[in-house]
Amino acid sequence: MLRPFDPTKDRDATIRIWDEVGWLEFSSEEIVNRWVDAGRAMVAEVAGEAECLVCTAPGTVAYQNEALPASLFTGVTTSRVARKQGLALRVTARCVMEGVQDGAIVAALGMFEQGFYNQVGFGSGSYEIAVTLDPARLNVPGRHRTPERLTKGDSAVVHAARLARPAAHGNCTVFPEVGSWGPMNEGKGFGLGYRDKATGELTHHFWCKPRGEHGPYRIAWMVYHNREQFLELLSVIRSIGDQVRAIKIPEPADIQLQDMMQQPFKQIQISDKSGVAAGIDARAHFQYRICDLAACMARTHLPGERVTFNLELTDPIATHLPEDSAWRGIAGIYRVTLGPESESVVGHDAGLPTLHATVGAFTRLWLGVKPATGLSLTDDLSGPSDLLSQLDRLIRLPTPRNDWDY
Repeated sequence: MLRPFDPTKDRDATIRIWDEVGWLEFSSEEIVNRWVDAGRAMVAEVAGEAECLVCTAPGTVAYQNEALPASLFTGVTTSRVARKQGLALRVTARCVMEGVQDGAIVAALGMFEQGFYNQVGFGSGSYEIAVTLDPARLNVPGRHRTPERLTKGDSAVVHAARLARPAAHGNCTVFPEVGSWGPMNEGKGFGLGYRDKATGELTHHFWCKPRGEHGPYRIAWMVYHNREQFLELLSVIRSIGDQVRAIKIPEPADIQLQDMMQQPFKQIQISDKSGVAAGIDARAHFQYRICDLAACMARTHLPGERVTFNLELTDPIATHLPEDSAWRGIAGIYRVTLGPESESVVGHDAGLPTLHATVGAFTRLWLGVKPATGLSLTDDLSGPSDLLSQLDRLIRLPTPRNDWDY
């Protein structure tokens, strides 16, 4: 039985599920409860006990200059006794549907492995890049002011600063405060930052996860609004390089951190196998899906000539939804126009070329993860070569980056 989380009977079961999947090694019961209470939570009940839990939180995904209403999946967990029964897919599909009813037009999640959530229409995002470097060898001009210490008790201020950050294309924003309070309360951590002297608001800061005396440390996130603030934070990070040998920094969307490293290849070569090795890591561990095609197209503005085509869209989520569900995904045949003003309408025009795609593959194209021609080689997307080339020329977006772990 699939049903909403019941706080009067499911608390112990959800803690047990998180413990069984190993998440309590880095978390706590209070963090579990706050995530569950932050948005929607649904369970699959087996023999009278909740054995699968899916949690979502409201937020946004940035598409160019638009903040798209989003349902962000903050946890999908299944107990040891209920594996391989399709419960996680069914509850996830139900939560996507519930998110649409709440007004979400896109959904996003972090995946444990590629392929699983494709079964409910998700497609992989771009590589998230992290750079591990010797902070003492950051190539940063100037000096920084003395920063303010931020602690776990500052989560409300920190979260407000994160909500106010400039969101680049693809960035996710988690609305509930647990989106910052949770990671700040997982193990050890500290923050350093600066406030506006006139308003007292936190303007730029980072939150760091230390490890041992010499590291590697890990920057969980950075918030800044301009070049000067970014460089000041890097200068603060450089200042801990007397003792810390390595620190891992998520690369911001518009920055190439290798530019800030002194002799990057030398750092990587001489630190190899040292335990504090420098390096650059890239992996695509977030996935997205369109939930309302017409709404997403209406908020899509691409410079260049208009391209109009038929879209035959398949959506596997219907397989995992109850047969009487009012919303059954977005599979269908559409006439789509992309350009300065974009739209989709139900129907087929025999005089237009046709693009065939799953919702996950089309989401990747629309986000700008990879061009149409490339997706036609590796994903479920196909069409006439002339149409693919037109889409390659039209959809030239900044690389979408998630920028918020949840």
